[in-house]
Amino acid sequence: MALRRRVDQADLFFDVRTSAVFAMHELRVSKPADHTRAVGQLFLAALCWSLGGLLIKRADWPPLAVAGGRGAIAAIFLIALNRRALRFTWSPLQLGAAVAYAGCTVLFVTATKLTTAANAILLQYTAPVWVALFGAWLLGERTTRADWGAIAAVFVGMGLFFSDDLQFSGVLGNALAVLSGVAFAAMTLLMRKQKNSSAIESIILGNALAFGIGLPFMLTAPHLPTPGGWLALVLLGVVQLGISYQLYARAIRHVTALEAVLLPVIEPILNPIWVLLAFGERPSPRALLGGGVVLVAVTLRAAVGLRDRR
Repeated sequence: MALRRRVDQADLFFDVRTSAVFAMHELRVSKPADHTRAVGQLFLAALCWSLGGLLIKRADWPPLAVAGGRGAIAAIFLIALNRRALRFTWSPLQLGAAVAYAGCTVLFVTATKLTTAANAILLQYTAPVWVALFGAWLLGERTTRADWGAIAAVFVGMGLFFSDDLQFSGVLGNALAVLSGVAFAAMTLLMRKQKNSSAIESIILGNALAFGIGLPFMLTAPHLPTPGGWLALVLLGVVQLGISYQLYARAIRHVTALEAVLLPVIEPILNPIWVLLAFGERPSPRALLGGGVVLVAVTLRAAVGLRDRR
């Protein structure tokens, strides 16, 4: 009897100590400073992504050739940046996130060719809905009423922002844009699932896959890019994809999947700013109102997330 009591006490001590260790680990991983830094990294990633519209206009090459070229440059850049820490496990999670990443980028480029850019962007950013629906099932991250409210406000704002250019034509392009949003959501969920390991390998593999898909179009392009086109292509690979996803892969360890896909939604709002500075194209008052709604919704959602962590 005494021996059994000692064994029970030892088991209880082990359980308490193990629980404490896991609690301290979660506190270390998800402490408010890490979350605040991750939110900043997401906004910086969105800033890098927003350069895509301007740079793709400068890269005088077919769309899928551009997708392949920037994918190759981004993969080389990320390998050079992370060469000492890379660990390719070829696990289903790592490969699944890579396929989703490549699908997101290639489907979006194809969608913009078959429908308006406004349609493609708006439909791709249905991604937060898919993350909200499947995040609890895959990650155990519950979606709150505040989250659904932020998603609804973002859709209203983006609808206003792109209302002048939205069209009901281009059914195939619209469908591909929706699939691009599904792929974006899947990539985010699978990268978040890898939060205790490195997710950058999935991005490298995804860029390599995008290069493979775009290679035939690069080889059959009627001409090579001009010097200005090459510069735009390098910036697309290094800044718009390379630096942005380096930041994104670090941030996703410390934010929820919904935050990772909802906070960067400011990207399409920033696109016209670069076009305005480069070409003098001014957005309409309705677009400005829609952009303001999106910025307010995203800022409030970020503030709620920071408050909850503290």
